Amino acid sequence: MYVEEIKLKRGNKQYRCTLIRESYRQAGKVLHRTVCNISKLPTQVIEQIRVSLRSTEGAGSSPGPLIVEHQREYGASYALLDLARQLGLDRLIYSRKEAWREDALALIVGRVVYQGSKLALTNVYADTALWELCGHAADERPDVDRHAYAVMDRLMERQDAIQKALAGQRLRDGCLIYYDLTSSYFEGAYEDSDLVAFGYNRDLKKGHEQIAIGLLTDAQGCPVAVEVFRGNTNDQSTVLAQAKRVSEQYGVKDVIFAGDRGMLTPKRIAEVSALGFKTLTALTHPQIRDLLERKVIQLDLFDERQPLEVHDPEQNTLRYLLCKNPNTAADERRTRQELIAQTRRALEKLAASRKKRTEIELAAQVGAVLGKWRMAKFFSWRIEKGGLLFEVDQALVQAEEAMDGCYVIRTDVSAKLWSAPQTVANYRGLAQVERAFRNLKTVALELRPVYHHKDDRIRAHVFLCMLAYYLQWHALQRLQPLFDADGIGQDRRWAWPIILERLKSIRTQTCRLGATVFPNVIARPDPEQQRILDLLQVRL
Repeated sequence: MYVEEIKLKRGNKQYRCTLIRESYRQAGKVLHRTVCNISKLPTQVIEQIRVSLRSTEGAGSSPGPLIVEHQREYGASYALLDLARQLGLDRLIYSRKEAWREDALALIVGRVVYQGSKLALTNVYADTALWELCGHAADERPDVDRHAYAVMDRLMERQDAIQKALAGQRLRDGCLIYYDLTSSYFEGAYEDSDLVAFGYNRDLKKGHEQIAIGLLTDAQGCPVAVEVFRGNTNDQSTVLAQAKRVSEQYGVKDVIFAGDRGMLTPKRIAEVSALGFKTLTALTHPQIRDLLERKVIQLDLFDERQPLEVHDPEQNTLRYLLCKNPNTAADERRTRQELIAQTRRALEKLAASRKKRTEIELAAQVGAVLGKWRMAKFFSWRIEKGGLLFEVDQALVQAEEAMDGCYVIRTDVSAKLWSAPQTVANYRGLAQVERAFRNLKTVALELRPVYHHKDDRIRAHVFLCMLAYYLQWHALQRLQPLFDADGIGQDRRWAWPIILERLKSIRTQTCRLGATVFPNVIARPDPEQQRILDLLQVRL
C-alpha cells in the first residue's frame, strides 16, 4: 500500500485528492485499486501515513488490514444542508448564525432525509453526520426538548417573516399564483385542540378528525406560504384572507389568482376581483349547463385537439376556454356505468325481497340505496301495492355522457397577455399544488402521522414540512437533467427516493491501519453519485 496524490482538471478548475492505494496481481498483470480517500485529513497526518507505509514496506512487514471501525450517513445530509445554505434558507430562518438556527436546518433536512418524529430524528445521531454538521458533538445525543421542540417554537415565531421573504423572492406584480386546500387526518384524541375537528376528508378516511391546510405557490409550484385551518373549514371561505395576505402583507399587486372550481365560486371571485386581482379557474357542471341553456356555448364546440375560446356576451372581459379530455371522458363514463349497475342491483334485490315492510320502510331503504351510490337523479321509482317499481332515465344518462370529459376554463385575463393554449396550460399548472400536497402528506415528507397535540406545535410541524418541501423542490429543479435523460417504463432509473439512497450511501468512516487511526474519512463518490452532486452544485 502507498499514498498517491491525484490531480484532476474539470473546466478551468483543478482538484487534488489524496488516496491510499494498493497494488495487486491479476492474470499476471500488476493492477492498482483505491483503499480509501484521505484528502480531508490534516497534512501532517497524511505525511505520517505516508512514512508509516514506506517504513513497513522497507522492513518487509505489513501494517495489517484496513479496518473500518465506525461509519455514518454523510452524503445526503451534507448535500441538502449545503443546498439550503446556497438558497439562503439559513438566513431566511434567522439573519444571525445561532445554535437554534442550525438546529432548525437539521430539522428541515432531517424531514427530507429521514421523516418520522422529532424524537426519532434525535435518536439517529449515532448513525448520521446531520447533527454534527449542524454544530453538535459527534457522540452527543441532541435533547428533543431543547433542540427540536423549542426550535419549532422559535421557527413558528418567524413564520410570517420567513414567508414574506419567500414571497419577496418568488412573487412579482402581475404574477400568477396558485392556491389550494387539502386535509390531513389524525389518529388519537385531541380534546384540547381547536384545529383538529371532523370535516370533509379529501383522503376518504371516514371517522377521523383532521386539519385543513392551505398552500400558496408561485407559477412554477414553488411553495411560498402555508396556513393551518380548523378541520371543518370550507375551502372557499379561506380565499379572501389568502388574497389579502398576498396584496397587503406581501405587497404584490395585479396578481392572477388561480384556484379550482370549488374554491373560486362567483362570490369569492367578486371578492378577489375587488382587490384588483384577475382570476383563473374552471366552471362547475351547473355553470356549464347554464352557458348551454343561454346558448353561449354548444357541446359540439368541445374539441380534444385544441381549446376553443368563447367570450361571454354579458361580460366581454370574461373568456371561456372549451376543452375536452378523452381519457377523463372514458373514466367518467365507466365510473357512472359501474355506479348505475350497482344501484340497479341493489334496487332489484329490494324489489325481489319478500320481507314484510311498510311503504315508509321500503321508501327509506330505497333512499339509502340511492344515497349510497349518489345516482338518484338517473332513477325514477314508485311503490305500488307494497312492491317497488323503478327504471333508469336513459335520456338523462345520455345527456350526462355527452358532457363527459368536457370542462370550461374561466378567466378575465386578456388574450393579449395569455393566448388560449397558454391559459389552458396555466390552469393545468394547479396540478403542481396537488403534487406539493402529495409530497407533503405521503410521498416524500410524510406530514402525517402528526405526533403533536398542541395547536401551535401542529402549525409549526406543518410549516416545517413546507420548508422541507421548498428545499426538495429546489433540489428536484436542479436534478431535472437527470430525469430528462432517464429511461421510460422498466428502463426508468431515477426517482427522488433513489437519489436520496444514493447520496446516503456516501458515508463518513473511522478507519484503522495498524496503529494509525483515520477519523472522518469520507467515502469517494462513484460516477453516479458525483453526477448528482454536480447537478446540486455541491462539492464534498
